[in-house]
Amino acid sequence: MPTIDLTGQSAVVTGSGRGLGLAYAHALAARGASVVVNDIDEAVAEQAVESITEAGGTAVAEVVPVGTTEAADRLVNRAVEEFGRLDILVTNAGILRDKVLWKMTDDDFDAVVTTHLRGTFTCARAAAVRMREQGEGGTLVLVGSPAGQRGNFGQTNYAAAKAGIAAMARTWSLELARANITVNAIVPVAATAMTETIPAFAPYIEAMRNGAPLPAFLRKGEGFGTPEDCAALVPFLASGAARGITGQCIGVGGDKVALWSHPQEIRTAYADGGWTPDSLADAWPTSVGAEPQSVGIPAPKIPEA
Repeated sequence: MPTIDLTGQSAVVTGSGRGLGLAYAHALAARGASVVVNDIDEAVAEQAVESITEAGGTAVAEVVPVGTTEAADRLVNRAVEEFGRLDILVTNAGILRDKVLWKMTDDDFDAVVTTHLRGTFTCARAAAVRMREQGEGGTLVLVGSPAGQRGNFGQTNYAAAKAGIAAMARTWSLELARANITVNAIVPVAATAMTETIPAFAPYIEAMRNGAPLPAFLRKGEGFGTPEDCAALVPFLASGAARGITGQCIGVGGDKVALWSHPQEIRTAYADGGWTPDSLADAWPTSVGAEPQSVGIPAPKIPEA
């Protein structure tokens, strides 16, 4: 019998009309949580609600673009009005506006940061206020990305927002600990509209849609699978089994789950009286600079035919 039971709990999942967000909403509803589905497209949101209710779950739709305080308040208030409380928030809503630095416009930058970073902040703030008023704890699951952990070519705006989300998870885990509200960032990797444009993955995603399973080198080696593969982490983090887990960045995808390290000093050097530009130049290659850290998301390791 399942040990993760969220019956009586209420959740808001932003950007849950399709893809990963819809998988999170389904996973929560399957374990008994009542879910507010959020999307900017009313038809998509209503279809998502219908799919959840047909599977035996409980859900309602709230159609609003996240980012503003007003949108966050609407989402939290809808959960309270419909279900009497709010216990779980999943900040999944996101968009892409990929361009290299010298071609990225102010609007490209602002649109992505508003949806991902400001949307996470405003929704989490509204949820935290409500959860603290209830006095019974709660769960914030913030959705990050490998781009936010390592950077990614052409994704200044997206990588910066996702890195900020990881930092907010660590900060809020400290601030909300006394209220028994856990805060974690998840780092999902799955076949979605955002990843199907990666040339190395495209043929395997197409084959999957035609009924073929994803090969083991993707599911295990790359930790790459379906949105449903990522979804189990969300109800787990919302459950009593995860009350002691907070402030973490947790990767999930395919057959893989992983704990991401947090930034920390890895090598140090000292100079009596402090450093000069010349002494830094002399010492760098054989001290702190001897093993520079890699950047960017590693290219997939595709087996040779």
